[in-house]
Amino acid sequence: MTKPVVVYGASGYTGRLICEYLREFNVPFVAAGRDSSKLKASMDSHVAGIETADYEVIEVPHSVEALSELFAGASVVCNTVGPFSTYGPEVVEACLATGTHYLDTTGEQDWLITCDEKYGADFAAAGRLLAPGIAQMYTTGEIAAELCLETPGLDTLDIAVFWGGSPTIASTLTILVNAALAGAYYLEQNTYQPWDPDAGLYQLAIPGQHELALALPWGGTSHPVWYRRDPRVANVKVLGGVFNKPLMQGVPQIVAAAVEATKDMPPEEQYQALTATAAQVMNQMPPRENPRINKSLDSVHASGPLGRAHCVIHGNSNYKQTGLLQAYAAYSLLQAEPRRTGFASGCQAFGYHTLLGQLTAFGLVRPPAVTVEN
Repeated sequence: MTKPVVVYGASGYTGRLICEYLREFNVPFVAAGRDSSKLKASMDSHVAGIETADYEVIEVPHSVEALSELFAGASVVCNTVGPFSTYGPEVVEACLATGTHYLDTTGEQDWLITCDEKYGADFAAAGRLLAPGIAQMYTTGEIAAELCLETPGLDTLDIAVFWGGSPTIASTLTILVNAALAGAYYLEQNTYQPWDPDAGLYQLAIPGQHELALALPWGGTSHPVWYRRDPRVANVKVLGGVFNKPLMQGVPQIVAAAVEATKDMPPEEQYQALTATAAQVMNQMPPRENPRINKSLDSVHASGPLGRAHCVIHGNSNYKQTGLLQAYAAYSLLQAEPRRTGFASGCQAFGYHTLLGQLTAFGLVRPPAVTVEN
């Protein structure tokens, strides 16, 4: 291995963006995946400025042995190959075998819990970072939560995450697989509690519009896992959705129908059926993000016995935010040790002010609006 960073799944929508931002940070990288011709076509056609990047394309089978051989000599792996509960273990185990830092973009709460409980201690013992879920839908909201928690005495986080546009092919598959095969949890008094799977859509009053927005627990998200052992925080609930109301209205029906149709299948058949359903919902890459359409909103209400704070972060291009956060995290790991090793969130590993500074510097979010009630 001659490059310090491996982007695994580089031909996908998010993988391309990570490569684009690695190029902006002047970080050499390997664009890796299971199909070299697809990887080359993606780099040539979809990564802005690729002609000035220092990179190579490598085809690799999805096995611990093959991935370990690829990762040997690298410092950081950015994994975008999901669903992560299905494909993540081989990548994490290869990183452990080669002493490589691991980053991914997951929103699968069951995978976060697996990383925490199964692999976290081993990564900590090796002095390496295991940071799943570094992505707009989770990290930008975490930044807002941390800004609220600068006010002492707040122990409850009520988080809303919204974005404009359509999910990618991979995100659509993850949503269906996660809904069918895993539960969704919130945090109550430092204990995981299940969301009611039959509750349907939630109506939220979100900043910046008069019309109520529709939201779902969205698999529970990463935040309850990240904050479960944080002594400042006892309770975390997260709801998310897209601004497109008709699209949100259709999500519960699609998920319910897929779950009902596959509930009695063996796991492998169930996964294949869900993959086919996801392809019917979204079978092509969405267009490159347009900041006039692909807006993002992260809103956090933090409360405690005698205090309240509210933080809102308006942004755009949520997948670009993810690409930047991943690329900066890799760049940072090449320069210095993370603030925390083992299982950690983006903010825990790199600092929330630092990550916010990157997002604002690249014009992807506005300065946060923070209101504190004393």
